[in-house]
Parts: sequence; C-alpha cells; structure tokens
Amino acid sequence: MSHFFAYMSRMKYISRWGLMRNTQNENIQEHSHQVAMVTHLLALARNRFFGGAVDCGKAVLLAIYHEAPEVITGDIATPIKYFNPEIKNAYKKIESTASRKLLDMIPEELKADYEPLLTMSGIEPEYLIIIKAADKICAYLKCVEELKAGNQEFSKAEKAIRAEIDRMELPEVKYFMDKFLSSFLLTLDELN
Repeated sequence: MSHFFAYMSRMKYISRWGLMRNTQNENIQEHSHQVAMVTHLLALARNRFFGGAVDCGKAVLLAIYHEAPEVITGDIATPIKYFNPEIKNAYKKIESTASRKLLDMIPEELKADYEPLLTMSGIEPEYLIIIKAADKICAYLKCVEELKAGNQEFSKAEKAIRAEIDRMELPEVKYFMDKFLSSFLLTLDELN
C-alpha cells in the first residue's frame, strides 16, 4: 500500500504566506496549479517566440510537483529560509529528506518516473529556470491581489518580488508581464 497520493492530497492544508495577514488564504495546492499554468505559458512563449525547445508537458508536470516536499516540511517563509547561508543549507537538507521520504512511498516499479518530479534531480537547467520564474510571477500576483484588496501588508514583498522578476531578464517573463499582468488589476466587471 502506498501513502503517496494521500500525502499529496494534503497539499490543500498547507498554507502559504504564514507570517503575513492575508485577505485570501492560499495553499500550496492552489499555488502549484497556478504555477503549472504560468509555467505552461512561459514554456510555450519561449518555444514560439524566443527560439526555445522545451517540452511544455514536462515543464508543467515538474511545476505541479515543485512544492511536493512541503506536505512534510510545511511552507517555510522566504525571509526565514534565506535568512543566512546556514539556515538555507539546513532547509535544503530538510527538503531533500522530505523528497526522499515521498519517493520512498512510490511503488518500486514507478520510482524512476517520480524521482525527477520529487527531487528535481537530473532536470535540465532551462526547466528549473522556467519553473522558478513562474513561481516568482505567482508570488507577485498574490501580492498584487492582496494590495488590490487594500492589504498593505504585501507592499514590501510586491516591490522586492517585482525587482527579482525584472532581474531575471527572461523574454518569456517579460511577455507574460506585458500581456497578462494588467488584467489582475481589474475588477470582474472590468474583465467582462
């Protein structure tokens, strides 16, 4: 018997942004879904407009599982995770242990298929770059939505994350920001 999917179903219980007051709570399952959708667009744009040759399906699949270890570790706030190199390295070890624990839940005959999804080992750097970019975009969108709802708690995070996104200098990220970002500032009536 494998407990893997029972663990994965618990993604909906792991809240993000735990140190901040939220007008709308977000869990890692919702976040992973949004990251997968944005990853798809970034991969597609890279291929269509910027000379890339990534497998969009592979990119989306990796994005779906990018937060999987957090069903064991919980979501650790970025300021804590990256407070100093010692904490960052310790968290990477904890995350690696959690990934291995999840992988151990997979039936032996499927482990090779799930290992790259759960450990991100052996993944070409361009996939990791796209998923990281999508992850940052989604964090930024969360900040935009919170600010739109009047929650100033996210104002510093919004500025910092936007600066990170701009430093990426990825054309597919610029494409997303130019084509899709402004819609997040509109009301439902304005979207219609």
